[in-house]
Amino acid sequence: MVDVSAKPASARVAVAEGRVVMASKTLDLVLEGNAKKGDVLGTARIAAIMATKKTHELIPLCHPLPVSQVAVEIEPDRTLPGLCVRATVKVTGRTGVEMEALTAVSVACLTIYDMVKAVERGMRIEGIRVIEKSGGASGHYRAKE
Repeated sequence: MVDVSAKPASARVAVAEGRVVMASKTLDLVLEGNAKKGDVLGTARIAAIMATKKTHELIPLCHPLPVSQVAVEIEPDRTLPGLCVRATVKVTGRTGVEMEALTAVSVACLTIYDMVKAVERGMRIEGIRVIEKSGGASGHYRAKE
């Protein structure tokens, strides 16, 4: 594990995104709230938040962080068709929260897949990446479109 004890604590934010690509019929089922396993979007949001808090248990050598906020947005995109997931994670600490944001998005996407896989096994999880981060010595980063 990297020694961050000499670094000053600062406000840090990371935003990650990903997509679950599915058939239009499957997307309709999710948006109508008719999945057999229940509320897909609500469950995916809760799963993302829970996963964020356990990132250090899942990813070797990640620091446990006192996360101060996790916001998860899941929006339909008819052009995919599918769902776009975005997680914003905030902390005041000595190291960044990129891994927490990536974990949130990954687990949200996996939860969506799990909840409707009986309807469509061919869904794809794509494009998981950090799109923005701020705070710390490396400063601000924004991914190119």
